[in-house]
Amino acid sequence: MSDDFILLIMIDLSHAEKQVRYVANFQDLVSTPFSGEINAICWNRQPTGDFAEIVEKVTLSGNITEIGQEELRELQLSEQGQLAREILLNDLKLLEAHGALPILNVISHYDRDDTYPFFPTDVYSFHVDRSPIPTDTFLCTYYGESSDILPNAQGQKKVLIPEIRDELRKLYHGAEDGFESFLSEHCFDLHYQASPDARLISLGLGNLWRLAVDHPGSQVAPCIHRAPKEKTGQSRLLLIC
Repeated sequence: MSDDFILLIMIDLSHAEKQVRYVANFQDLVSTPFSGEINAICWNRQPTGDFAEIVEKVTLSGNITEIGQEELRELQLSEQGQLAREILLNDLKLLEAHGALPILNVISHYDRDDTYPFFPTDVYSFHVDRSPIPTDTFLCTYYGESSDILPNAQGQKKVLIPEIRDELRKLYHGAEDGFESFLSEHCFDLHYQASPDARLISLGLGNLWRLAVDHPGSQVAPCIHRAPKEKTGQSRLLLIC
């Protein structure tokens, strides 16, 4: 292993240590407060079972297929598939007991936003989540490509980049004092551009994450993240709420 490779690992870990806190169980995941630079908490784990089998057995309906719990229970699965199913059902149960509304999806791809070619606002773009009430985003990828976190220090709001802001002004035809509201209403202000030397943090497979959301009263910066570009022919199995 080269010294340069070791240095890259150390850099990646330093970003994770500043922004991510790792915990060993669900209770710590939901009860550990965000503070300082920490706006992502990860229940780090390696669940066993064949999640690919579940993806293969589900009847797909479009590019995103939601799997209901009854449908999940009715799937005819191998022993390894049954282990994976129990983990999925348990995660859903834990989150529901916490008051969340988890959704389990098989995703072949998300719809792309090409309304404004210079400024896509789909989930493949680095973005933060916003809510009018205090809440968090939970997500876990069990199979397929996993999402990425962009360290906040290595991202810039796109609406603050002069050339992008100039293009957005061309779209806006109202009074000057309404421009910021226009950016918010169209979710332009939720999107970020990564710096050229950004070191992304992969959410990995099997880990259950809790990410900070932009909401009134939040004590930390919202977590910048994006959906991955899926591999051709490979769907993702994702829990999100």
